[in-house]
Amino acid sequence: MIIETDRLILKPLAVTDYEAQCALWNQEPVFRHITGKPMTGDEVWLRLLRDIGHWQVFGHGNWSVKLKTTEQHIGSIGLFDYKRDITPAFDAFEAGWVFDPAFHGQGLASEALQATLLFGDEKLKLPKTLCMISPENEASLRLAERHGYVRIRHSLFHGHPVLILERPHA
Repeated sequence: MIIETDRLILKPLAVTDYEAQCALWNQEPVFRHITGKPMTGDEVWLRLLRDIGHWQVFGHGNWSVKLKTTEQHIGSIGLFDYKRDITPAFDAFEAGWVFDPAFHGQGLASEALQATLLFGDEKLKLPKTLCMISPENEASLRLAERHGYVRIRHSLFHGHPVLILERPHA
């Protein structure tokens, strides 16, 4: 499922996105609030295969976000169920995103998230979605809240504090 917005093309993540994903997951502003450390090539590969498999099982997942003008990979975004080891367990699909810092502050993440949530609302008829964000990741928290997410609880994920936010179907 390919989604186009005014400035972006969202394509299901594919093996051809491996190098771009390696570059993305090795930038400190990207991994700081998510993994806390750069990802090795094999970690990126396993993550990519997980995302490709998600499309096979559910018919949706993470998209590669590309600029419409150049098709440059600038991030990924999606709706997924990663079976997180978190208490309480998630009871809805999760929304998540990560963008190359060179493209922060241009409204591109907001444009991609709006398209993703519209897909979830209209095509998947999801009653709600959740997202998990580090309390220090103020930019992602602002983005989520601008798109209807509200903070519902604090939790721990792999020993690190996270905020869980929920967005009911629009």
